[in-house]
Amino acid sequence: MAARSSALRRPAPAPALRPGEPADIDAILALENAAFATDRLTRSALRRLLRSPSAAVIVATRGDLFAGYAVVLFRSNTGAARLYSLAVAPKASGAGLGSALVAAAEAEAVRRDRLLIRLEVRAGNDGAIRLYRSCGYREFGRHLAYYADGADALRFEKRLTQHIRALDHPPPYFHQTTDFTCGPACVMMALGWADSSFRPEPSLEFRLWREATTIFMASGPGGCGPFGLALTLKQRGLAPEVHVSGPPPYFLDTVKSAERQRVMRVAQEDFYGQAAALGIRTRLTPVSESGLMAAFDAGCVAIVLMSGHHMVSRGAAHWVFAFGRSGRNVLVHDPAAFRDDEGRAVSAETYVVPWSAFERMARLRNGLSAAIVIRKG
Repeated sequence: MAARSSALRRPAPAPALRPGEPADIDAILALENAAFATDRLTRSALRRLLRSPSAAVIVATRGDLFAGYAVVLFRSNTGAARLYSLAVAPKASGAGLGSALVAAAEAEAVRRDRLLIRLEVRAGNDGAIRLYRSCGYREFGRHLAYYADGADALRFEKRLTQHIRALDHPPPYFHQTTDFTCGPACVMMALGWADSSFRPEPSLEFRLWREATTIFMASGPGGCGPFGLALTLKQRGLAPEVHVSGPPPYFLDTVKSAERQRVMRVAQEDFYGQAAALGIRTRLTPVSESGLMAAFDAGCVAIVLMSGHHMVSRGAAHWVFAFGRSGRNVLVHDPAAFRDDEGRAVSAETYVVPWSAFERMARLRNGLSAAIVIRKG
């Protein structure tokens, strides 16, 4: 089912928004039949959604008029919410109701510690597309022949970032220019945090990658492990401390070749030995909330390995730069920014992650957890 909205036309009094109830099913179905020709919600589906702890149904009324509704879905293994469906009654259009329902859906996603909200909208539904763009959503993909009648769906998403004072002056941001250099981009952010005059040349990203990587991918170049990154930081004057759930090797499950696994094992164990020889402190236990928050309070930053599945379904593990906290929220630069046609970051991917979500995202499916806490040397 697509996330949808009718067009906005006339100003009108603000509607009342509330959670949906079983008594609303007939009104929602009537609006479904009036608003959509295909892919409609069914009565049984609505009953399930109203009962489900992983869904939120929000309805809007204006006096006796049932004015609109939105459905938001929440999967337990991702940091993203999904705006599953949205519709506004024709008699209620023009009052900003579509925007109000979108905002209510976003507020519910924030309340449930989601970082991102996504939706699908029928290609050619210009009113709905204008609505979502005006609410800050950006297109990032397309599903071909998504609807029952063969129409395509455009995919939109929006970061759910709270505005807090700590984000007014964040450390420098550098985006990764390839799929495999998230770790080096985070190292550059750490170097910029430590030295305000730091201005990297484009080649530095790849120099750091060559120094730190030992990971093969199924095809193409690989990423970086915790001890390779820690050595790279140490060699550039910073003081890293590695928190990891166990000793190397890591990521052997990403390749099938026995020869590649052998290379990864030898190289990572060598990095592990070099780190010990240089006095890099290592804790073979995942970083705790109290430990990481105390490090932020002491003026440290961290490079943290995140599960791509728990973030935004990237799939591969992914390094991010954590530079502070606000209460129990972690402040994060994600180097995987959207890029323009010339490969430049459109904007910094900076957001606030509640600890409950951060802890879940920092635990990979194979049990690996890794963070590098960094002090200025």
